[in-house]
Amino acid sequence: MKTIQTTAAKIQRLEIQGARNIAVAAIKAVKALATETKTRDKQEFLKELAEAKTTLFASRETEPLMRNAVRWILNQVEESSSIEVKKLASLVDSAAEQFLKNLEASKERIAEIGAKRVKNGSVIMTHCHSSTVTHLLRQAKLDGKTFEVICTESRPVFQGRTTAKEMLELGVKTTLIVDSAARSFMNQVDQVFMGADALTSEGNVVNKIGTSMVALIAKEARTPFYVVSELLKFDPVTRFGDFEKIEERSPSEVWEAPPRGLVIRNPAFDITRRDFVHGIICEEGIIPPHSIIQVMHRRYPWISE
Repeated sequence: MKTIQTTAAKIQRLEIQGARNIAVAAIKAVKALATETKTRDKQEFLKELAEAKTTLFASRETEPLMRNAVRWILNQVEESSSIEVKKLASLVDSAAEQFLKNLEASKERIAEIGAKRVKNGSVIMTHCHSSTVTHLLRQAKLDGKTFEVICTESRPVFQGRTTAKEMLELGVKTTLIVDSAARSFMNQVDQVFMGADALTSEGNVVNKIGTSMVALIAKEARTPFYVVSELLKFDPVTRFGDFEKIEERSPSEVWEAPPRGLVIRNPAFDITRRDFVHGIICEEGIIPPHSIIQVMHRRYPWISE
């Protein structure tokens, strides 16, 4: 369990960031656990996997992609007729590899679809850091498109700086602004590309704190606001009335040594209503957010089983 605990700690400390990166790290940790297991029968192995799942799930509250990945791999073991631990461990390895392969394929498909929306000479605004968004922009650059990117800092952890660095490495003209300057620059923007940490059954989007503010500004300025996301970030519990949990992080991220008695709130995410989303750029194409349930049922029926 050492690899599982180390990975969970890194996720909790934000040493591993981004929904996709967190999911990949969790999958690799489960693979390592299966390789190193000392359990003697299927029941013991399933118990060990269940403990790993609990530890990983507790690392971040708002990570349905990671949860869906781990849940799918464990289901393959539970439904297997095999009882030999060695064969079951091999099944974990193959299931994990297949999930990673599918995840990479969806990333490439999303980039292919989304890059077509980038026009020559356009200005794109981003918020936080999304590897799926930056891959889309990388594809647009490879397609010969010329464009500019405006990145918000994305306080308090400044993930926007990561996006800015990656854009500069691609040779894209990049401007970094403080979050509160988003309205001042929105009239210069042709479209907003935003990642997602979770998609709900209503088509709402959970993402880095400040996303809903940018969406509201984009709506007021009549600027198209796109969410770039794998459908595997859909959270099935929202189908049954549960709300996506919003993680609240340490006040020290906002102010390391605040005055005594000061209350500091530090939610990591917020919820953007589907009314503000022009479309979700996903592996199925560009879909309206209100159609998420129908699309999920067609593409990934196992998530809601």
